[in-house]
Amino acid sequence: MTTTPRVRLLDPHTINQIAAGEVVERPASVVKELVENSLDAGAARVEVHLVDSGKSLIRVSDDGRGMSQEDALNSLQRHATSKITAIDDLGTVASLGFRGEAIPSIASVSVMTMSTGESDGLRTVIRVEGGEPQPLGGEAGPRGTTISVEDLFFNTPARLKFLKSDATELGQCLEFLSRYAIGYPEVAFTVTHNGQEALRTPGTGDLLEAIAAVWGRDYARGLAEVDAVAAGIRVHGFVSPPHLTRPTRAYQYLYVNRRPVRSRTLYAALDQAYRDLTPDRRYPMIALHLDLDPERVDVNVSPTKSEVKFQQEGAAFDAIRHTIRSALLAHGMMPSATSIATANEALAQVQAQPSLGSTPQEIFATELGRGAFEAAFVAQAPLGASLEPMQTQSERFPFMDLLEGLKVLGQAMKTFIVAETARGIVIIDQHVAHERILYEYLCGLKGPTAIEKQVLLAPETLHLDRRAAVLLRERLDEVVKVGFDIEPFGGESFIVRSVPAAIRGKSAIKVLRDLVDELVDSAVTRKLTPTREQIWIMTSCKMAVKSGDPLSHAEMEKLIVDLASTENPYMCPHGRPITITLGTDELMRKFKRT
Repeated sequence: MTTTPRVRLLDPHTINQIAAGEVVERPASVVKELVENSLDAGAARVEVHLVDSGKSLIRVSDDGRGMSQEDALNSLQRHATSKITAIDDLGTVASLGFRGEAIPSIASVSVMTMSTGESDGLRTVIRVEGGEPQPLGGEAGPRGTTISVEDLFFNTPARLKFLKSDATELGQCLEFLSRYAIGYPEVAFTVTHNGQEALRTPGTGDLLEAIAAVWGRDYARGLAEVDAVAAGIRVHGFVSPPHLTRPTRAYQYLYVNRRPVRSRTLYAALDQAYRDLTPDRRYPMIALHLDLDPERVDVNVSPTKSEVKFQQEGAAFDAIRHTIRSALLAHGMMPSATSIATANEALAQVQAQPSLGSTPQEIFATELGRGAFEAAFVAQAPLGASLEPMQTQSERFPFMDLLEGLKVLGQAMKTFIVAETARGIVIIDQHVAHERILYEYLCGLKGPTAIEKQVLLAPETLHLDRRAAVLLRERLDEVVKVGFDIEPFGGESFIVRSVPAAIRGKSAIKVLRDLVDELVDSAVTRKLTPTREQIWIMTSCKMAVKSGDPLSHAEMEKLIVDLASTENPYMCPHGRPITITLGTDELMRKFKRT
């Protein structure tokens, strides 16, 4: 019995329309693909004309390399591309496009006209209607390519029906164009909608000028420049101070090897960098480029190429977090290590004068001692801020006056230290304060002094599961450097002979086991490679006094004095706040005494 085959090959036109469903979702998708082709062609000028938010017409013109007639016809074939030649090329791809799907997909759902030439003079002109190419001969014109897309989705009415309002579709188009305009400041972009100019950038190569053209000069004026190399990744661009935020991530532009991307890892790094510096559900303005070896990032993740996967997610995370926090410090948006070092030096000089007293309270009570610290903190004013009034600085830097008139009142809930100062009441979280002190001690900010160790009366054995043991062996050198004398003891066991002196009174094995659990969580659950700094942070957290630990009056006072000498006494290494200051004026107002 003869049966009709149920499995059959689809015709090329149907295949292209199916592919168009992945690549061409709306007018903005067309704009994105055509502009990427212009940038890959080396264009220095890109002009985009939209009519009816791109539904009626999208025309993209560039002065790039252009194409010959043969290349123009080949570009209409699915999976025809000049970007790669073999699968191995995907490991080092540097172009924005490489799949060879965009042009045929767009041509299958529109009326498309392509005019292109490799030099000034005669250009090839091809018209494609519903996927059928019709060469029209030639026309005179400059080198470059112009592609006009008319009546998008005319032959797929169901797709057309799902488009949003003109305002929404135009907004999506301008969002893509804004990202490329900032990502390629050396390219002059001109965008018009219904004959009205919507966007123009100068194309000078100055990133801040491009940002000003897209976001506005008022926003651009307040940004801080970022340029550093971390974990083999160069991070450069501009970030906003913590007070300059937006209600969404719409002003967070991230680029990986010049490709605009959206990445949960990178967004998490941004959030971590600004943790406790910005209000809840507010987002800083970011325009950051990450430059790294193409072999360390996979761009072939989605058809839209807007997602990437890093070979080492943790390295990209740390590169952004460290670079941004360093930039905020350098621009006075967080306490400056240099300024505080200057202040400490000034304090040392003041302490050398016996007539001024010996206790911190006596020194701070003097005009000379106070003036030294005021000068250091004035130097940390944020961008655009006035350097004159010190009373506003005390709000930004609550620790400036902690030692002036310091009087420890006691411990609240066995968690918070409550103290009186000349400025009011200070409440200090004892755990995060001690964590900050230990962290700076472990990472050498207190100088090259060797970490004090405590030899155990009898060596103890740490038993782990196989996964944890493997991870600990990989990071054993870093664990040893923070003060643990530990070595493999066969199988999944380790022998511990000495521990950092700071964990006196605690179980060495419990602290180590908690540290290893953190390493496993970071490496396995969050898929981040633990760095040396992360190990410092984890160790300081495990060694620090905990919420619920009772402290004597002398211990609380010593903790505050030690904290005041740290380079960043305002937040712990995790980014949590250490102190809350209730000013005298505020207290008086709350009790209606003023």
